Amino acid sequence: MSSAPVFLNELGIVCSLGNGQADVRASMLASDSPRGVAMHDDVIVGRALSLGAVTQSLPSLDDHPVERHGRNNALLRAAYRQIQAAVRDSIGRYGADRVAIVVGTSTSGIGEAEHAMTHLHQQGRWPTGFHYLQQEIGAPSRFLAAESGARGPAWTISTACSSSAKALASAARLLRAGAVDAVICGGADSLCRFTVSGFSALESVSEARCNPFSRHRNGINIGEGAALFLMTREPGPVRLAGWGESSDAHHVSSPEPQGIGAIAAIDEALRRAGIAASGIDYINLHGTATPQNDAMESRAVAATIGLDVPVSSTKPLTGHTLGAAGAIEAGLCWLAMVDNLQAGLPPQWWDGERDPALPALAFVAPGMRSAKPLQYVLSHSFAFGGSNAVLLFGAG
Repeated sequence: MSSAPVFLNELGIVCSLGNGQADVRASMLASDSPRGVAMHDDVIVGRALSLGAVTQSLPSLDDHPVERHGRNNALLRAAYRQIQAAVRDSIGRYGADRVAIVVGTSTSGIGEAEHAMTHLHQQGRWPTGFHYLQQEIGAPSRFLAAESGARGPAWTISTACSSSAKALASAARLLRAGAVDAVICGGADSLCRFTVSGFSALESVSEARCNPFSRHRNGINIGEGAALFLMTREPGPVRLAGWGESSDAHHVSSPEPQGIGAIAAIDEALRRAGIAASGIDYINLHGTATPQNDAMESRAVAATIGLDVPVSSTKPLTGHTLGAAGAIEAGLCWLAMVDNLQAGLPPQWWDGERDPALPALAFVAPGMRSAKPLQYVLSHSFAFGGSNAVLLFGAG
């Protein structure tokens, strides 16, 4: 496998902050009040929750067969259309069999299956317009293959909240191995009762906007969205300079308290990129606002990068988008590095009440700017089962 650099040439993104680069960047960097996450009562009947819902209209899928219908794929289509021209150019340049697809998800079409099961119980039959293939984990990559015409390797990764970060690492390996010349990579997840109820059962859901790293933090906000990159070996605005993956295998849902697995992933990303910890300009934290995750992550950052680098969790803006989180937060890092003329940093929206038991990280205040254009940025994704993925981006 070669060590040739790989680049994130194009980005398509849709989340609670907006649809498209300009909208998402402006909402992310707004300093007057937090955008994105808002109260919704249409996911769990009778319960209003702060959620990172996509409120913009999504494209129709009527031109696809029913097995490719679903909100997850509609989110993917919204993101894909933003990079469609570049993908078509790559297919024309390299051939369809030299363009791969690697995406991450955790929900796939579970939302459609929920509605179908309700209909079955009430009506005694499956509803028109439901097909069991909608809920399969492989549905997103199959949809993108049909949507784009790419005929290279195509697969879906589902490792909970590290899924789409691992998809970017997998795409880089494909390119460095010479197996393909371009990869459509990223992830998508859509809001559904399954995830909201599941995290509620773990007593990990906050009804108000989440409060990462605060002494008062009490849980996550669930979100939805999609982010897709076109990754190639051709020079572009951002490099995937390094990545690190590890598994601490500590517990099915709790992280290893001292951050051993997270530290290993961060160190591996730095080693692969060939830079020292002092070279990092900003860290997008996993920052779920759960007591154990924030404690583990802050210790890992203190042990590897130190306490001076600007950091923030963007989950109070997007919600925790689960399988899409790695890709969406990679997209937010990309937007902070590209065409960000004021060098604004993604802010940490919280109550400012530090947990005295945690290392004193340098959280980004709303309106804070970098002293220079960002050169190296880290993005953390830490999942159930101890699946850890860290991405390190370098200016192209």
